[in-house]
Amino acid sequence: MPVQARTLARISEVPASRWNALAGPNNPFVQHAYLAALEETSCVGPGTGWTPSHLLLEEGDQLLGVMPLYLKSDSWGEFVFDQGWANAYQQAGLSYYPKLVNAVPFTPVTGPRLLCPPHSPGIAESLLTAAEALAQAHELSSIHVLFPEDQCVEALRRQGWLLRKDCQFHWFNHDYQDFAHYLEAFSSKRRKTCRRERRKISEQGITFRRLQGGQLTARDWDFLYRCYASTFLQRGRHPYMNPDFFLAVCAGMGDRLLAIQAEKDGQPLAAAIFFIGGDTLYGRYWGSLVNVDSLHFETCYYQGIEYCIEQGLRRFDPGTQGEHKITRGFDPVFTWSGHWIAHPGFRRAIAQYLEREAVQVQSYQEQARDLLPFRRDPGPDTPT
Repeated sequence: MPVQARTLARISEVPASRWNALAGPNNPFVQHAYLAALEETSCVGPGTGWTPSHLLLEEGDQLLGVMPLYLKSDSWGEFVFDQGWANAYQQAGLSYYPKLVNAVPFTPVTGPRLLCPPHSPGIAESLLTAAEALAQAHELSSIHVLFPEDQCVEALRRQGWLLRKDCQFHWFNHDYQDFAHYLEAFSSKRRKTCRRERRKISEQGITFRRLQGGQLTARDWDFLYRCYASTFLQRGRHPYMNPDFFLAVCAGMGDRLLAIQAEKDGQPLAAAIFFIGGDTLYGRYWGSLVNVDSLHFETCYYQGIEYCIEQGLRRFDPGTQGEHKITRGFDPVFTWSGHWIAHPGFRRAIAQYLEREAVQVQSYQEQARDLLPFRRDPGPDTPT
């Protein structure tokens, strides 16, 4: 039978088992339950700027590949910033929006984007070709694949898409026995700074409680959402997610969700929400109802590192931005995005811009690596 492509307005039109068989088990954000929760709780859909248009590639009854795809009317919640491109289009009298985006909404986490069985030659490229045909049929300006993993990056390169490089900060577990063992790799100065930050918290009697998704009560979720929302509201922004989303995710994939809550005298003060996938911990949201020095570092980073060491997780992805992560041992790593631009002239201009930007990003990573706290001398550095 011929291979056919079609789009779906709701992920619920695909059985979860068929979607997840292509997504694989390791990345929680491309799981059917996560994407369905976004749709079912109206975090995406009418009025949000994110209209689901998931692309399916089928051969008869066989599902060959899927592409989580959204029609976007703005660039809100993408974390790959192309507003300058949109402004240039507008100044030229052209429409940049709507555009197509292959991503997980509001989630700057590298992961699968062209979902297909491993060792399936041509399926990834066929999905990209089908997306291009869709954009051309609707006279859309562009398609954007955000935070793809390496296999997808290579497919984008083969397809001739423009590639954009950026930088995040991730922690890697080099078989540390505990947090003290981890600090032994630091220079003496950085080790003292880290210990001082942790003492500021412990000396105030602040303790931490870990809760898996199934352990969280309605009262816990009320507090967690207040913390989550406060981070956005302090910046004058509306939260991406609503309370129903977190309840839906907890119900659908609670084993992947971890909350770490800071408390004093039995009263909650702050919290961070994490997701667990394969060998990786993903730090996603944080918030505090109090202003305590170093509480952010402890709740979001040090507690996450301790959890990874205890559970044998190999990597900790704490989210986008934040040079403050470098001196706490988070390595600068490259992230990618791929871009198909319909207009030949704008494609050339954007390609030139990306070449210049890539040089800057490369330099930024090299400078960031120089700030890592680890010892550079091969000899012993006695802990203090």
